Amino acid sequence: MLLYRLYRIHATARPLVVRMCERDYGITRREWLVLSCLSEVEGVQSSELARHVMLDRARTSRAVTSLADKGLLRREPKPSDRREVHLYLTDEGRRVYDEVFPRIAAIQRELLAPFTEAECEQFSALIARLQASASRLNPGGDWLPSLED
Repeated sequence: MLLYRLYRIHATARPLVVRMCERDYGITRREWLVLSCLSEVEGVQSSELARHVMLDRARTSRAVTSLADKGLLRREPKPSDRREVHLYLTDEGRRVYDEVFPRIAAIQRELLAPFTEAECEQFSALIARLQASASRLNPGGDWLPSLED
């Protein structure tokens, strides 16, 4: 089954990244997701960030609080509506991201080493199509299908 095989790949490879992030940078995989997302879309609100990183709001909030406590991100209230808070990487958060990303990219290169460049490009295109198909089946991004479906 495809989903089972994808899960097995993820479960086998994920610890490589998790151990490196926790051991060398003191951040969890969820915190890494938040850092990497904010490196691309700074200034988002926590609810929007949760959608981007595909975590529920509670887990996202805990990751944001932890990263803020570690000095890796900052919360800035919107001047016109102080209830609206936007999230940004700090200089230290950017530095950590800039160090971690190439190391994760190196792990990815090792995982893909058995494939030719053409196979990697084809694989990337197939994964993009698979992601699009999954998004069509679950357009709201809900974690589990409804029992009514």
